[in-house]
Amino acid sequence: MTETKTLVLNHKQIKQKITRMAYEVYERNAFENEIIFAGITGMGFILAGYLAKCLKDISPLDVKVIEIHLDKSDVNRGEVALSENTDLNNKCVMVVDDVLNTGKTLVYALKPFLDIPIKKMEVAVLVNRSHKLFPVTPDYTGLELATTLNEHITVDLSSDNHSVHLH
Repeated sequence: MTETKTLVLNHKQIKQKITRMAYEVYERNAFENEIIFAGITGMGFILAGYLAKCLKDISPLDVKVIEIHLDKSDVNRGEVALSENTDLNNKCVMVVDDVLNTGKTLVYALKPFLDIPIKKMEVAVLVNRSHKLFPVTPDYTGLELATTLNEHITVDLSSDNHSVHLH
């Protein structure tokens, strides 16, 4: 049996979503000095880089990108750590992932920030599937997509031809 894949977003549409999200981030954070984009390992980290670059292009805000290292296949067992030791005190932190499904990965991704007195934390995702089991709601969403629990979303931002597929 072959698996059917449906293209949900093409390269151009993904670029448009990222640009729109960056403008929204700027609108809500225009009075901040710096925003730290903390991308979750994999496509979340790549998306954080794209959002940060777009925000740099449209605003005077200082922007930094770090990675949240975690094992997405077993988030409750593995260690969760940041890619670098950076000063996050009184900073605005944007946690970024490619897809929000149940919220479990995002909840565990917050672990490194719990003991730091950050100013504000927001969440950005490219695709929100809305199968909420954990109390996580994105502040910035590229696309809301109603799916069944049996369907999967695949985001590819690593190639020159970005895509989001439903299968």
